[in-house]
Amino acid sequence: MVLDSAPLDVRADFPGVPEGWAYLDTAATAQKPQAVIDAITRAYGPEYATVHRGVYKRSADMTLAFEAARARVAGFIGAQPGEVVFVRGATEGINLVAQCWAGTQLKPGDRILLSGLEHHSNIVPWQMAAERAGAAIDVVPLTADQRIDLDAMAAMLTERHRMVALAHVSNVLGSVLDVRRAADLAHGAGAKILIDGCQAVPRMAVDVAALGADFYVFSGHKLYGPTGIGVLWGRAELLDAMPPYQGGGSMIDRVTFERTTYAPPPGRFEAGTPHIVGVVGLHAAIDYVAGVGLDRIHAHETALVRDARAALGSINSVRLFGPEDSAGIVSFAVEGVHPHDVATILDEGGVAIRAGHHCAQPLMDTLGVPATARASFGIYNGPADIAALVKGVERVTRIFG
Repeated sequence: MVLDSAPLDVRADFPGVPEGWAYLDTAATAQKPQAVIDAITRAYGPEYATVHRGVYKRSADMTLAFEAARARVAGFIGAQPGEVVFVRGATEGINLVAQCWAGTQLKPGDRILLSGLEHHSNIVPWQMAAERAGAAIDVVPLTADQRIDLDAMAAMLTERHRMVALAHVSNVLGSVLDVRRAADLAHGAGAKILIDGCQAVPRMAVDVAALGADFYVFSGHKLYGPTGIGVLWGRAELLDAMPPYQGGGSMIDRVTFERTTYAPPPGRFEAGTPHIVGVVGLHAAIDYVAGVGLDRIHAHETALVRDARAALGSINSVRLFGPEDSAGIVSFAVEGVHPHDVATILDEGGVAIRAGHHCAQPLMDTLGVPATARASFGIYNGPADIAALVKGVERVTRIFG
C-alpha cells in the first residue's frame, strides 16, 4: 500500500491516538491535536471570562478572541463574519433553519426536497417543519454508484419546492455532492438550498459563495475541534429576515414588559452565554487544519481510501458501499456477520471502527442491510492502520467462516 505522495506525519500531535491503536472513527468525531487542547486549557484557565458583557480587561480580551474566532470561521469558508452563527453543532444549525426560516416561509402545499443518503439530523427537522406547515417531503434517489442523482433531482423539482437540503459528503458512503450544480438546480426552481458540510470541511476547501448555497452547517468536533460547538452560515439577507430561534440574554436590542426588540444577526440567534471556550477551540482547530493544508489532507485521505477499498475488496466475503472516490470513508459489510460483531472483533485487535446505521436508517433500507461497518480516516491515519483493519477483517472471516 503506497501513497501517491508523502503521507502526513502528524500523529505525534494527537495525544489521544497512541501508536498501535488504529482509530478509524473520525467521521463520528475527530481526535484533537495538542494545539487545540492547549487553547482550551488556556481559555478555561488564565484567559477565562465572559464575553460581550464585561467592561474589565480580561472580559474585553475574551470578547476580542471570541469575535476573532468568528472572523476566522468566516475566512475559512469564504463568508462574512456577520453571516456566521455559533450553534451547538450542525444538528442545531439545521433545526434553527427548519424553525426560523421554514416557520415563516413554508405554507400548506409547499414541498421540501431531501436525498436518500441524508443523516437523520437533515431529515427529522424537515419532517417536523413540514408537519407544522402542512408541507410535504420528496426524496431524491441515488445513482448506481451511490451518489445523489442530480439528474433525477432536476426532473423532480417544481415551483412548489421551497427548500432543498443535502449532504455535501455522505457520512456513510463518502459520496461527494456537486454542490454548485445542486444549488443552480434549486435556485432555478425558486427554492433555497441548505448544505450539511460536517464531513466536507475537515477534508476539502469550502467556499460558500462559490458553491452557491443559501445555508451551510458544520460541527466543530469533526474538524478536530471541541464538541458542543458548530457553525450555521446563512446569506445575510436570509438571516436578517428570520425571527429569533430562542429568547434570552444577548439576542435582544431592548426589553420591556410591553415589547422586546431583537439584535441583528448573528447575535439574534445566539441567546444566552455562548460556548466561549468551544469557540476558542474551534479557532485553534481551524488554524491547525489550515496549517497542515486542506489540499494535503485531501490527497492523504484519498490515498488511504483507495488503498483500503482495494485491500478490503480483495476479500471475497466483503461488500463495499459507496463510490470508488469516496471522501475519507469506507463502509463495508462482511457476508454473514453482523457489523457489531465485526467491530467487536476489530476492537480486540486495536482497531476502532463504527458499526450501525450511522443515523441514516433510510439509507440502510435502500442498501438492503440493517447496518454497515464504517472505517473513516483522519489526518493521523496511515498505511499501518489500513493493514491493521485488513488483518482484523481477515480474522473475522476466519472466525465466522
